[in-house]
Amino acid sequence: MHDDIPLTVGRATRVLSERIRPAVHAHRVPLAVSFHELPGEPIAPADGLALAYEPFEVGSVWGAAWGTTWFRVRGEVPGEWAGRRVEAVVDLGFDINMPGFQCEGLVYLPDGTPVKSLNPRNQWVRIADSAAGGEQVEFLVEAASNPVLLDYHPFLPTQEGDIRTSSPRRLYTTRHFDLAVFEPEVFELSLDIEVLLELQAELPESSPRRMRVLQALDDALDVLDLQDIPGTAAASRAALASALESPAEASAHEISAIGHAHIDSAWLWPVRETIRKVARTSSSMTDLIGETDDFLYGMSSAQQYAWIKDHRPEVYEKVRAAVADGRFLPLGGMWVESDTVMPTGESIARQFLYGQRFFEQEFGIRSKGVWLPDSFGYSPALPQLIRRAGFEWFFTQKISWNQVNRFPHHTFAWEGIDGSRIFSHFPSMDTYNSQLSGSEVARATRQFREARKANGSIAPVGWGDGGGGTTREMTGKARRLADLEGSAKVRWEHPDAFFARAKEQLPQPPVWVGELYLELHRATLTSQHKTKQGNRLTEHLLIEAELWAASATFWTGAEYPYDELDALWQQVLLQQFHDILPGTSIAWVHREAVEQYARVAAAATEIIERAQAALAGDGDADESAGTVVFNPAPIPQAGVPALGAAPAAAVTSAEVTVTEADGGWVLENDLVRVVITGEGLIASVVDLATGREAIPAGAEANLLQLHQDFPNMWDAWDVDRYYRNRVDDLRDAESISLSQQDGAATVTVSRRFSQSALTQTLTLRPGSRTLEIAQTTDWHETEKFLKVAFPLAIQAEHTAAETQFGYAKRVTHTNTSWEAAKFETSMHRFVHVEEPGFGVALATDSTYGYDVTRDSTPEQGVTTTVRLSLLRAPRFPDPETDQGEQTHRYAFVIGAGVEDATAAGLALNLPVRAVRGGAVEPVVTATAGVLISAVMLAADRSGDLIVRVYEPYGRRANATLRFGREVSAVSTVSLIEDADASLAPVELVDGREVAVTLTPFEVRTLRVAL
Repeated sequence: MHDDIPLTVGRATRVLSERIRPAVHAHRVPLAVSFHELPGEPIAPADGLALAYEPFEVGSVWGAAWGTTWFRVRGEVPGEWAGRRVEAVVDLGFDINMPGFQCEGLVYLPDGTPVKSLNPRNQWVRIADSAAGGEQVEFLVEAASNPVLLDYHPFLPTQEGDIRTSSPRRLYTTRHFDLAVFEPEVFELSLDIEVLLELQAELPESSPRRMRVLQALDDALDVLDLQDIPGTAAASRAALASALESPAEASAHEISAIGHAHIDSAWLWPVRETIRKVARTSSSMTDLIGETDDFLYGMSSAQQYAWIKDHRPEVYEKVRAAVADGRFLPLGGMWVESDTVMPTGESIARQFLYGQRFFEQEFGIRSKGVWLPDSFGYSPALPQLIRRAGFEWFFTQKISWNQVNRFPHHTFAWEGIDGSRIFSHFPSMDTYNSQLSGSEVARATRQFREARKANGSIAPVGWGDGGGGTTREMTGKARRLADLEGSAKVRWEHPDAFFARAKEQLPQPPVWVGELYLELHRATLTSQHKTKQGNRLTEHLLIEAELWAASATFWTGAEYPYDELDALWQQVLLQQFHDILPGTSIAWVHREAVEQYARVAAAATEIIERAQAALAGDGDADESAGTVVFNPAPIPQAGVPALGAAPAAAVTSAEVTVTEADGGWVLENDLVRVVITGEGLIASVVDLATGREAIPAGAEANLLQLHQDFPNMWDAWDVDRYYRNRVDDLRDAESISLSQQDGAATVTVSRRFSQSALTQTLTLRPGSRTLEIAQTTDWHETEKFLKVAFPLAIQAEHTAAETQFGYAKRVTHTNTSWEAAKFETSMHRFVHVEEPGFGVALATDSTYGYDVTRDSTPEQGVTTTVRLSLLRAPRFPDPETDQGEQTHRYAFVIGAGVEDATAAGLALNLPVRAVRGGAVEPVVTATAGVLISAVMLAADRSGDLIVRVYEPYGRRANATLRFGREVSAVSTVSLIEDADASLAPVELVDGREVAVTLTPFEVRTLRVAL
């Protein structure tokens, strides 16, 4: 036979797009439309329904950026349509390639009942399954004119990302508001042809199955009358029946589909718009659930459920009913789909605590797995935290975005820094927004790495990021793909069921050890510095507020501020969402985030001050009262014990001596000698006890370096390796001066460069091996990257960078492509570099990114350079990223072991506070080798005390916790405070002491009955 494949494919493709799909709603009449454009922010639906409306001509423009327009739509069903399914078809000016990224709407009935959303891929509204002739039609649309920011030419700078700078011009032109007959047989024919067209494209070129499918398509089109598609659709479908009924191979890959929308809690839209996106998508998904028998929809993020409960209760009732029916599935057990690299361990614990508690209180269920499809890499501490929170599995797909290396597994056990393992799965179709296209389904089979022993993968199905979710076209395709020759088998299934079966198939899964590093989006560790600074500050303030509030309850019976702390934590957890904390959202989002951080910081500080007043007494009223220092850190500071308050110890070390040298100064105390040049650079740092020099000869530390930074795409997200090829060393000092106070010496240096200026202070204090550096930058760069370099005379095999409840080691060489890809990596409060016998650390108050390079010369041997990442200036999605004043504090710790690095990081982030009053004994103390991470009252409001302790140094520890007074009982509980018989029990001795044995990096949570 002649090769007619291109002819058949071209014929079917054109007939489908130009004749069959338009015939689904071929018979139409226009509807009458009126409108009311709101002058400002959105209003409650009840208020929208009561607005005064004016006539609107279809074809007119509407909607400035971020505006809301209410449309009232009325009409009458023609008599000849009686008994037919009738739908409204609405086009607000949609681009079908932009679902979730442009205008959208939510349909309401006149009585306020929500119906479903309208978006580029979901333009219909059911009016009646069997309409009555003359039936009156009325509905309203709350339409949002959100601007397109990620357009066909993406990543262009735009001022449309903030309502304060967006254009007032109308963005959209309506195309139609029609009443139409829905032709079910035509709709089904369109899906038959689409599925078979996509299937044949993935089959071997001359396979018998492909040939039969192509012949069936030709046969079907031969009997289809293009002038009477509704009348001949059934016959055309009959010609396709045998091709669609041929069953899949017995060994076919099995796809567990779950409806999905992955609604970003903020990104190219503000939080207030996300609230409406969640309501729109949830309305459509409950409507689709009602129209199908087997469809399951999954939605993560307790915050999003809370939003619709608070802001759209009429939608929430539908969600609650669908959850009760087992069709709408709360997933993930977290407050939001957070970043997992930058938040503290306590924040991750709160993500799990607040997420699971909301799901249990609202729906009586707990999530069994952690669902994080789109976060930008995953901390190596996460497996333990997931397991300790009671979860059984972990899901993501983001690592498929790697630039260089292909991840070797799809179903595997992920091992964390403490040795904990969590059963994990990546979907082999490499997407969280599947349309169940033929190419996606074939890819799931082709790429699945564990096919020798297992045969299944997950497919999150639906339009996502900006919402939209699953469509009836997707559920129709799933029906056809349930058992189809040449395809994987598709079924709607709860992820819990998939993971249970996968564990049976892989009782000994392959193991991946360490971080799940994303070889992309590395600059998210630096973009939007004030957002990151606010996160770090408020996390620590809330931990401190819990400590002193719990101490006040423990010692004085003061009321614990449960509600205040819950609300503040939930705000911080929201802003840890994986497009807010990483700095990749529009200007509006980050402006509000910074404002919220300031509010949270003020409120947490007020709780701290209130609790400290209760603990220390009214020192202002008692003239004889002295000053005590409250130490919120789990290490002694200023001579004050950990987690307690006492008078500060007197400084007994000699003051810092200063001598001039070559236009600069030599600062020296009892421990270290630091040479600072006339340019404000560090030329030498010597540990006096050993005589060990930390800076290579001829090199200088604290060297600020400015790079050109224009990645190939994803401006706020990415830094590409070639940025290193161009660098300006900022050596010139505009001014430099020395001052001395309280025995300390401070060098102040000011610099101007490019369009910016900065001032640094370098301070050495008596008895300290830490050089403190504070920097204020007036930043006005464009597409630049600012780093500060510390070359070190250390032959380091690896760095140790703090992560949640421990640290992650990373080699300093680039032997393999996996190591070379990690040219920008993450840290929390410190990064430590050492060789046997000597080390240094860099501690920071707000920096998360760093890089390390390894050099060697005959004269110096191997040296290691660590550079902290300070500021960037991308122009998309926020064209003014980080412009203006920015502050950083970091510390250079000389002769430091990992214990010293840990202590320096704690001191920089949990500073002491001086208060007039009396001393306060700690609620609980720990012997050396472990640290107390949190002291708070239990979330269940039982009055029990929660104490979390961890091993931070990577070695086994035996420690004793001692309580400030007798307690009645102590038990080990989960990370989210649940009783768990599988956890190691503890024994209370003499009513005050508990012995704990921890493995390296182990986290233990204790419940203490008072």
